[in-house]
Amino acid sequence: MATGRIVLGIESSCDETGAGIVAQGRLLAHAVASSMDEHARFGGVVPEIAARAHLHSFAPVVQNALDQADLKLSDIGAVAVTTGPGLSGALQVGLAGAKTLAYALDVPLYGVHHLAGHVAADTLEHGPLPDPCVVLIVSGGHTSLLLVRDLARDPIVHLGDTLDDAAGECFDKVARVLGLPYPGGPAIDRAARSGDPRAVAFPRPLTGPKDDLYAFSFSGLKTAAARWAEGHAGRELPVADGAASLQEAVADVLTRKALAACRDHGVRTLVVVGGVAANSRVRALTEERCAAEGVRLRVPPMTLCTDNGAMIAAVGDLLVRAGAEPAPWDMSIDPSAPLTYAALRPGAAAARAA
Repeated sequence: MATGRIVLGIESSCDETGAGIVAQGRLLAHAVASSMDEHARFGGVVPEIAARAHLHSFAPVVQNALDQADLKLSDIGAVAVTTGPGLSGALQVGLAGAKTLAYALDVPLYGVHHLAGHVAADTLEHGPLPDPCVVLIVSGGHTSLLLVRDLARDPIVHLGDTLDDAAGECFDKVARVLGLPYPGGPAIDRAARSGDPRAVAFPRPLTGPKDDLYAFSFSGLKTAAARWAEGHAGRELPVADGAASLQEAVADVLTRKALAACRDHGVRTLVVVGGVAANSRVRALTEERCAAEGVRLRVPPMTLCTDNGAMIAAVGDLLVRAGAEPAPWDMSIDPSAPLTYAALRPGAAAARAA
């Protein structure tokens, strides 16, 4: 397999249509079109609206990325696309578009796991991942702790995941209770700036001595926040204090478990990715606790934390350089894909053996 290919990455798992271009570990361009405004009045992502938005945005977003990189479509040497997990209709649009481009250009096609893409996003800013490293993925749909070695060749060890609501989902749902707009994460972060993080004693789920050390659960925290708000019926709700206290509880749980994983596995680097990595308190507390334990913290720029095509192109680039076999043309999506390897295709063994 040639190693000098320019890789186009396509991401369409939720409400962002992303196209990114990567070559030899270097980000050449990336463009994103979001349909978030179309979902805001519903208080969450509507799958049918998302799928239609991807259909309308696909070609313009790819062209935007090509223009940024000053490239022609014929310069693309491989195409990588998210095949799961995500919304079924949204994934189908991205995969159909990616297959069309790869077939028309006669270039290899790679199926990429969405979470592996988030992991790889950091390599575009800070270079190759240390071997090993712990990765904390925190977003609207995912809260996961991973032990990562060589992303293209070695199994990804899934240490823990959310048992119910992800951290970002908790923010979205509590924001609605507090009368804050969607998306909830940024709204809670803004409201929390004038609040007291110790005002409300919200629980820290799954942090007891008998609990799963690496599992997350934010459904109970969401319910506790709702009960607290209900207790103010007929009185003015101290939104800023509630937002600050909720944010502190989420940040405390995330950082406790991430640092425990680093200690337990002798890892000296923690990588934090996903949209919730933009939260100011999550960032600040992670920096503070990493510094106290001598753990290096890596967080990609915010434009690479949320869903984007660059992260998918980054995985595709790693697979190309590792000599991985491309996906077959009948590759399909997997909306609930488990995470074991970076790629989602039968050629994974070739990547490990290369």
